[in-house]
Amino acid sequence: MKTISIVVPCYNEEENVEALYQAVSGVFQKDLPEYRYEIIFIDNDSKDRTRDIIRKLCSSDRGVKGIFNAKNFGQFNSPYYAMLQSTGDATILMAADFQDPVEMIPRYVKEWENGYKIVIGIKKSSKENKIMYWLRSCYYKCIKKLSDVEQIEHFTGFGLYDAKFIKVLKELDDPTPFLRGIVAELGFRRKEIPYEQPKRRAGKTSNNFYRLYDAAMLSITSYTKVGLRVATIFGSICSFASMLVALIYLIMKLMYWDRFPAGMAPLLIGMCFLGSVQIFFIGMVGEYILSINARIMKRPLVIEEERINFTSGQDCGPEEDMLLTAASMEDGNRDEI
Repeated sequence: MKTISIVVPCYNEEENVEALYQAVSGVFQKDLPEYRYEIIFIDNDSKDRTRDIIRKLCSSDRGVKGIFNAKNFGQFNSPYYAMLQSTGDATILMAADFQDPVEMIPRYVKEWENGYKIVIGIKKSSKENKIMYWLRSCYYKCIKKLSDVEQIEHFTGFGLYDAKFIKVLKELDDPTPFLRGIVAELGFRRKEIPYEQPKRRAGKTSNNFYRLYDAAMLSITSYTKVGLRVATIFGSICSFASMLVALIYLIMKLMYWDRFPAGMAPLLIGMCFLGSVQIFFIGMVGEYILSINARIMKRPLVIEEERINFTSGQDCGPEEDMLLTAASMEDGNRDEI
């Protein structure tokens, strides 16, 4: 019997975790009875009762596993790390807030059985804020044109990944993974299934401007050269224009010494313009340096505080020996790392 792993990243999802478990297990009982499921909840240091609920689910169903991070390691590292811990023949990554419809699971599995190693969902429409959806569309179109690598529009990571692709992810050893770009760049032949993204079932999203900006910058610095190229080209143009204007002013002043007052306005405008351009592109170069710095430091994706229902001999990923902290053994279902 084949096993399908379901990876669910969580952060303050106390209102959704148990409902999602019921929905996923119900789909397997009704539509996929010939498959076993492994549901991995990875909690990114929630401040509510999310961990208590996950513990309860783990104690009642050995097919449910929990990973509790020692702190919040961001929206990309945590789900990526959990995918590396999956043991199924295929792994499905989905959000805990029901914006990734559980009804898509049987469709993913069907296409996987048809031979596709990767089956992903593409948002063709959304019930979220219309302005946000439009802004996302503009971003995807922009990054698609700027990137050297094919980018997938309206792909959030929700999809099914064969065990062979999970093995590729384990071998990458990337400390700043961007799954959406990796799927486009290194993925096998894939099947794209359109769907309408529903509204969040309950709770409040943790996404904010900073998180969205972080995602955009990670994509740009990982898969485009445009920032540095624009800085070089635009800087060259501004330098040439500045020298040309300076030369014209010098000639005019020499020819019409008494009748051509240069004044301070051109100098001030030019200084402010060139200064702002320099600051902008220094910031852009800084984003690339930050990305390089994160990769050079080779810090672990996640440091675990506790894991539940994992067998003691199970492979826990390339960073396991250096990242796991000893967990309290009060619950009989918790295994010593």
